[in-house]
Amino acid sequence: MTTETTSSVLSSRDAATADPVTPRRPRLALPFAGRGRQPASAALPRPPEPWERWALVGLLVATALLYLWGLGASGWANSFYSAAAQAGSESWKAFFFGSSDAANSITVDKTPLALWPMGLSVRIFGLSSWSILVPQALEGVAAVGLLYATVRRTTGSAGAGLLAGAVMALTPVAVLMFRFNNPDAMLVLLLVGSAYATLRAVEASHVGGRAVRWLVLAGALVGLAFLAKMLQSFLVLPALIAVYALFAGVSWQRRILHLLAAAAGLVLAAGWWIAIVSLWPATARPYIGGSQHNSILELTLGYNGFGRLDGSETGSVGGGNTTGGQWGATGLFRMFGSEVGTQVAWLIPAALVLGLAGLWFARGRSALPVRAGLTLWLGWLLVTGLTFSFMAGIFHPYYTVALAPALGALVGIGALVLWRHRDSLVATGVLGFTTALTAALSYELLARDASWHPWLRYAVLVVGFVSAALIVGVHHLPRRFGIAVAAAALLAGLAGPTSYSIATAATPHAGSIPSAGPSSGSGFGPGGGPGGFGGTPAGAANGTGPGGTTGGTTGGASPGGLLDGSTSSSTLTALLETDASSYTWVAAAVGSNSAAGYQLATQQPVMAIGGFNGSDPSPTLAQFEQWVKDGKIHYFIAQGNGGFGGGGPSAGGGTSAEISTWVEATFTAQTIDGVTVYDLTTG
Repeated sequence: MTTETTSSVLSSRDAATADPVTPRRPRLALPFAGRGRQPASAALPRPPEPWERWALVGLLVATALLYLWGLGASGWANSFYSAAAQAGSESWKAFFFGSSDAANSITVDKTPLALWPMGLSVRIFGLSSWSILVPQALEGVAAVGLLYATVRRTTGSAGAGLLAGAVMALTPVAVLMFRFNNPDAMLVLLLVGSAYATLRAVEASHVGGRAVRWLVLAGALVGLAFLAKMLQSFLVLPALIAVYALFAGVSWQRRILHLLAAAAGLVLAAGWWIAIVSLWPATARPYIGGSQHNSILELTLGYNGFGRLDGSETGSVGGGNTTGGQWGATGLFRMFGSEVGTQVAWLIPAALVLGLAGLWFARGRSALPVRAGLTLWLGWLLVTGLTFSFMAGIFHPYYTVALAPALGALVGIGALVLWRHRDSLVATGVLGFTTALTAALSYELLARDASWHPWLRYAVLVVGFVSAALIVGVHHLPRRFGIAVAAAALLAGLAGPTSYSIATAATPHAGSIPSAGPSSGSGFGPGGGPGGFGGTPAGAANGTGPGGTTGGTTGGASPGGLLDGSTSSSTLTALLETDASSYTWVAAAVGSNSAAGYQLATQQPVMAIGGFNGSDPSPTLAQFEQWVKDGKIHYFIAQGNGGFGGGGPSAGGGTSAEISTWVEATFTAQTIDGVTVYDLTTG
């Protein structure tokens, strides 16, 4: 399609008034759609009507309440990232590199963009669970609003945008991660922004606008997402590239040039930080956590890159394989399995069916924006979902929050297209089938926790099946009754994930592997209690109360472990704070989580030997001995009963084990509130 032809189509009177996805004799309006419904083919959307503005405000306020209510109950949440945020609030160098401590011994095992809002928040408002967790909640609200804007602009329907935003907001894993401090919240926000910019580029290419500017912005947003969670951000690229290549209203030569410009924007947005870190002298910066050779490129391509796909990530504590392992069984139905299903699977079949059916019914040049939108979100869902399903390396169920925007958009757009074709028996048949399929899946997912309101799964099944049958013949029903049937179908489809989302928001979460649902906390998969993987209750495990206050607990302490932060006590905290200004690090411990709790309790640098897993060769035994000799480290806090722990045997030559053995042989142990401590200034 040439630019001139498309422009003439979009500017014609028919294109401005005809609805390409509405049947000739519609019997009732789309639920939630006003009488000023915008055609999907319009070049520019109409201004929102008052009810649309209020409905959007209602959606965003409800989302904010869901994501913010009782947020402080989770304490430090993931103390690994909380400690890095605290470090960044004390040192701009630690802020820039994403260091685990303000003395810059080692970085976290991710690029630091997601840490920067937390670090700034702590610097401004002081250290508390609220100052750490609120930025992620606000990022979630922004992502929901941006998805609404994207879908509304694609379809011209506020109803479709509201439905898309609601589906995303009520996906259990989204509630979990937008109330947590992992990098996924920032990742999702930036990727939704890249989808919006790409579709704006397609739109601009048909009306003589500056499409390349929007496309460069899309590339830059993906590049920034790379600085939040590295190569996972690139999973959306096939969909973004395909949409512009297929639907842009310019010649193929210009499409290629525009895509190259977008690639340049991506490289610039992601590469500036990588280049600085690569060129910075290694002796003058912190060790790159997660790498075995102090290399940001190794971290990017290995541990956080291709190693995640085949399970070959060096320095990992273990992984899965093609048939199953520590990270769960791989395969086509992994997203529906026992560990992942209740997190995100509720509307996956509905999204796929509605997306594909919507493409079929949105045929014709005038429906190009709708087809472009459906193509983008289908590509997003399929590429990301299949990658998660078959990756043999480190995989956690909460990664699936990246699917939530695609699920919302496909359900919102697909339902709109089919509803506008409700005079077609095929369209209503697909709607009915999707409703029944979603109800059956919700019943199965709800049944996995028999104690969780058992009546709900039966209600969902009955309401879903009845509405499915009525939807097939909805064009024969009176208008109001038809709207009621559509509302009942939506209620049946959203009741299950909504109940799990509310339960998720009501449950404190701590540790490194949280999961959504009524009995989740911080376990190694769904069903783990609030204490997590061998941990203690959220808040208590981090030395915080429900209000996010800092300091140690008054009772016993705990050295923490691989997946849970350590717990300090008043006595231990006071010991570490003694003469703290005389030392570079008030203490050292094996593994980032073991160090994190003490650092958060004292707000003083605590060295994380070996990084997150305890498997990074940093520092070496010789370096550690020299730092002790120079009086830079006050205490060494042992793992368990004097032995080393954290990440287990080091892939870097047993460095953490060597240090632990040397400390045990050289210094005298003392036990404080159940924790073994060595004073490195004596001996």
